[in-house]
Amino acid sequence: MSDRLSPGDTAPDFTLPTDTGEEVTLSSLRGRKVIVYFYPAAMTPGCTKQACDFTDSLDALKASGYEVLGISPDKPAKLAKFRERDALTITLLADEDKAVMTSYGAFGEKKLYGKVVQGVIRSTIVVDEDGNVEVAQYNVKATGHVAKLRRDLALT
Repeated sequence: MSDRLSPGDTAPDFTLPTDTGEEVTLSSLRGRKVIVYFYPAAMTPGCTKQACDFTDSLDALKASGYEVLGISPDKPAKLAKFRERDALTITLLADEDKAVMTSYGAFGEKKLYGKVVQGVIRSTIVVDEDGNVEVAQYNVKATGHVAKLRRDLALT
């Protein structure tokens, strides 16, 4: 079982490719709050709903000083299709070897339809301006999560 992060922990730094082939490094976003969310697969119903909710909230989140990074094990080409199909404006990152997910406790054993499997644990980690974990939520629901997160962060 992977170790989960807790508020106050230092967020593991990472550099991952986007759907456009650029690279994003977490530490390069110091000075801003970053919502890092992990999801199992692009273009699946729950993940699409969650990505669209983050996209719909992006302007409000950015106005409050937040960046949003969505991370999945998909290849950049699939992420590009996902962005195009659903008009996503959030940053999508590819973690094909799942190393970042593992370091964040977002990959490991989970229950799926009553069976224990290895997989992506739908998770959201909020990293503060100094690179520390402010909020760590695991096994989040795809639907309604962004609204709940905004309430948790006291954003309207």
